[in-house]
Amino acid sequence: MTASNNRNGLAAASATGSALSILRPADAKARQRIALIGGFRPRMCGIATFTTDIYEQLGVHHEDVMVDLHVIDDHRAPLAYEDVRGTIRSDRQEDYRNAARRINEDAVDAVWLQHEYGIFGGEAGEMVLDLVDRLAAPLIVTLHTVLAEPSAKQRKVLEHLLRRASRVMVMSAHSQQLLRDHHDVDAGRIALIPHGAPDRPFGREEEHKAKLGLAGKQVMMTFGLLGPGKGLETVIEALPAIVQNHPEVIYRIVGATHPNHVSEDGEGYREKLMELADRLGVGSNVHWDNRFLDTEELLDQLEACDIYLTPYPNMQQSTSGTLSYAVALGKAVVSTPYVHARELLANGVGVLIEPRHPEVIAQAVNRLLDDPAELKAIQRRAWEKGRETIWPCFAGATRALVNSVVVQPVRTTPLLATPGFTGVAGMSDSTGIFQHSILTVPDRRHGYCIDDNVRALMLMGVADGVPLAERQRWATIYASFIQHGWNPDRAAFRNFMSFNRTWCEDVGSDDSNGRTLWALGHAMGHAPDEGLRLWAAQWFDITLEPVAAMSSPRTVAFLMLGCVEALRVNPGHAAARIALARGAALLEGLLAVSRRPDWAWFEAVLGYDNPRLPQALIEAGAMLGREDWLESGLLSLRFITRQQVSAQGHFRPVGSETFGQYYESLPFDQQPVEAWAAIDAAAAAFSATGDIGWLRHAETAYRWFLGGNDRGEVLADIVTGRCRDGVTPQGVNLNCGAESILAFQLAHYAMCRLAKRSGAGKPVTGTLSQDARPDQVNYKGTQQLAGT
Repeated sequence: MTASNNRNGLAAASATGSALSILRPADAKARQRIALIGGFRPRMCGIATFTTDIYEQLGVHHEDVMVDLHVIDDHRAPLAYEDVRGTIRSDRQEDYRNAARRINEDAVDAVWLQHEYGIFGGEAGEMVLDLVDRLAAPLIVTLHTVLAEPSAKQRKVLEHLLRRASRVMVMSAHSQQLLRDHHDVDAGRIALIPHGAPDRPFGREEEHKAKLGLAGKQVMMTFGLLGPGKGLETVIEALPAIVQNHPEVIYRIVGATHPNHVSEDGEGYREKLMELADRLGVGSNVHWDNRFLDTEELLDQLEACDIYLTPYPNMQQSTSGTLSYAVALGKAVVSTPYVHARELLANGVGVLIEPRHPEVIAQAVNRLLDDPAELKAIQRRAWEKGRETIWPCFAGATRALVNSVVVQPVRTTPLLATPGFTGVAGMSDSTGIFQHSILTVPDRRHGYCIDDNVRALMLMGVADGVPLAERQRWATIYASFIQHGWNPDRAAFRNFMSFNRTWCEDVGSDDSNGRTLWALGHAMGHAPDEGLRLWAAQWFDITLEPVAAMSSPRTVAFLMLGCVEALRVNPGHAAARIALARGAALLEGLLAVSRRPDWAWFEAVLGYDNPRLPQALIEAGAMLGREDWLESGLLSLRFITRQQVSAQGHFRPVGSETFGQYYESLPFDQQPVEAWAAIDAAAAAFSATGDIGWLRHAETAYRWFLGGNDRGEVLADIVTGRCRDGVTPQGVNLNCGAESILAFQLAHYAMCRLAKRSGAGKPVTGTLSQDARPDQVNYKGTQQLAGT
């Protein structure tokens, strides 16, 4: 129920403190929604035909299923598509990420991917992994090819897909067995659904022959995209022996040449076949229809044939849509024993012959044409077998497959599912990003602050799930806010601005100034265009000296992080190097003064953004080659890490009620910014040490957004990218302020970087031992970084 037709909706949501009102309203669930990814008409290939069939048949037989099409487009021959939700250019990595973001924002119930190595970009189609890694909804993968002996890269891609998929669909028992035997896929995850086919009456050959001017002829046929590897030359070589016994035989070869072969060799293959037929004296017995036919015309032509041939030499072909169509329409099939044919034509449904033996084809065809009763019997057996695969049966089986992965009422979220961008854009206007919200609506009464705009600028530098043009647009707005915030008379940034664009102060807090310098250093290397990177470098130089004069511990930490970013871009930046060393010495001194046997911290109290202090020391030690700073940073990070992990093992950030409490950490209210800081600090520790326990802690902190917290509340909404403002003793704070949204978004992209750096999917140890001393972290247990 939407806010407009539920006057009590806000009160109800606040009172329960449980369900996320930013999730899709209940009445939108009347139709099940799936995202279907594959080729599509007018593309001329088997995957496109299959995807089109799914789209059309689910629409006909299951009107309660809403299908969003996301088309994989061949960059070598781009096409225009109708009725699609999105187009993914096969060679554009950004398109895969953008598609995942859109699918997540659409809040689909399931995603159904058609997989064939050759239709995706990268080696062995590896670019598709960028898409599946970011999907939130359960994933179904139809494997159109399962190789008995894949290359190393093909195996790697397939096994990555298998790890991501909730269910895997194959169309042959052979493929099912390969998955079980060679890839250790549990049988319960594999759905065997034979290729679908049309439903037409039996025995109308003469009627359709007359329409094509073939009355009185005995008609053989092959259809599909023409190209080497189809084995059609073998049939033509068999024709003289067939025509000798049956002069009225016509062999119809229906279908355009495969576009890939046309681009490489024109019509060379077709011309060679024509020359072969003429040379053998059977040119007049071969009829060519060099077109890609629409389905109805194709079926009419197929009905006009007596014998259908698939002389394919590749015995590993696990699926043939043309074979399924021919059987369902009651054709006598003569075929080589490739995987699909062996299964579909068993028990007398068709005739299997050895590949590349024209004389065997001639014998099989002549035997059928010599015995009309046997020909009719085989046709009848084929038609009856086809009743198992006609579209109503196929649509019912695939609908059941989709239902099997849709989780109700709670949808599980893969760790690295890409968050939507709606939450950020909805909190922003032409001035900048608003501070606060009432539920999901920006609260203009509190205006803007520089703290949130600098976080938003940082996000635009790393959010590769957002289109580049959109990132550039918003980054310019956030940068303009920062630039306007500088008060040259006071050599400092202002922080708070009212909705009417007037500043509420002449100078912002030290921490807001330090955080702004950090963002400027970050933008020097990460801003989404060169102009913004140059702009950031200029402002970094202008503001470094006055901010470096501030001494608040967190201000110093933010300053140090900015200097590290600047030095990564410009290692010769002397002023940044000096400021970084000075800051590290200050934090080292604070730690030495405040440290006790059970308190390895910089102050006698804990505050907000706690992990930023050890993170800054770790980064400084690594950047400047100071082992003492590095060890102090790791020591203090181990301490704060233990403060923020519960006995049950989930993340428990230092709550806001802790602020000002001496030597004590209280659990509430828990804030999203703390989880983001914990992830960044753990990533810094992992980079410095290679200790995989830090990966486990980063994952634990990130799962806090997804329900791994003291109240089991899901704060982050993958669909919109919003995040609730925190966990309270009563449940969840239902508001979605800018700090919370940005903390979640930045935490997500930090996890993506960490997963790439560490090798996502490898075993990761890391339950923190509660009895460890401040200078120790013990680990036990096993978890999967980036696991589903």
